[in-house]
Amino acid sequence: MSVRELVVLGTASQVPTRHRNHNGYLLRWDGEGILFDPGEGTQRQMLRAGVAAHDLDRICVTHFHGDHSLGLAGVIQRINLDRVPHEVTAHYPKSGQRFFERLRWATPYRATVEITEAPVAGDGVIAETDAYTLEVRRLSHSVESYGYRLTEPDGRRMLPDRLAAHGIKGPDVGRLQREGVLNGVSLDDVSETRRGQRFAFVMDTRLCDGVHALAEGCDLLVIESTFLDEDEELAVEHGHLTAGQAARVARDAGVRHLVLTHFSQRYSEPDEFERQARSAGYDGELTVAHDLLRVPVPKRR
Repeated sequence: MSVRELVVLGTASQVPTRHRNHNGYLLRWDGEGILFDPGEGTQRQMLRAGVAAHDLDRICVTHFHGDHSLGLAGVIQRINLDRVPHEVTAHYPKSGQRFFERLRWATPYRATVEITEAPVAGDGVIAETDAYTLEVRRLSHSVESYGYRLTEPDGRRMLPDRLAAHGIKGPDVGRLQREGVLNGVSLDDVSETRRGQRFAFVMDTRLCDGVHALAEGCDLLVIESTFLDEDEELAVEHGHLTAGQAARVARDAGVRHLVLTHFSQRYSEPDEFERQARSAGYDGELTVAHDLLRVPVPKRR
C-alpha cells in the first residue's frame, strides 16, 4: 500500500532545546524516502521515529548552516553501515561542495553504498522519475539556499457514470486506459484529469520570488516560521520568515495543508504561531510541528 506522509524528526532553529531536536524531515512518497535537512541528532531521531537507513533514497540539503546539515556525517555513515542495497542521491548547493565533502568523510568508515552527489546550481528541475519531478528555487538567506518542490504527474480519473453510458466495463476499462480509444470511445470521453499532488519544502529565507513559486498550489507546504510577527525586523535581518508571513504565502498560493516549523528557542508557546497564522488569513489545514510528528499528505480532491 502506498504511503505519502511527512515524518518530522526535528523542529528547532539554530540550537536544539529540551523539547526540540535540530531539523530533520523525511517525506515518504509511496516506496521512496526523501530526507530533508538532517541536522545534528537526526540519526537518533530516525531511530525514535521508526525510520531506517534503508528508507532513504534521496537527501536534500537546503543550505549548509549546521542546524540543517551537521547530521549528514552520521546519516551517511549509517547508510553504509547498514549496507543499504540501493543508490542514494544527495542534493545540496554546489557552492557548499567543500562542506558536503567534509561531512561525508568526517571520520574513517567503510564505504559500501553508492552515494551519488548531485549538487544544485540554479533554479530548475533536478530529478525526474515516473512518480514525480523534483525542482529547486533559490531562496534569500545569508548563505546560498534552495527550496525543494515535488510534483506528481497529472493522471486520469475514470468516471463510472460515463463508462456505464458507453457500456464499457470489466477488462475493457483497462484496455481503454492502455490504448486511449475503444470502439470509437476515447479516454477523454469517460475520464477527467486527476491533478498530481504537490509538496514543497522551504527553509531559511526572507520573502522572495522563490518562496512563492515553491508554494504555489501545494497540497502540503513545510515552511520555516522562525519568528513571531512582532520580531519581523529580526526575521528580515537574519534571513527568516515570521508565522504571519509564512501563512500569507500559503494563503495566496492556495496551499491545502500548511506545516510551520524551525522555531527560535526564544518562544515557549507554540499556540501563538497558530494564532498568528490564522490572523494572517490562512484558513486551510494547519499544523504547528513538533518532533516525531507524522503528517499525511492530503488526499486528492
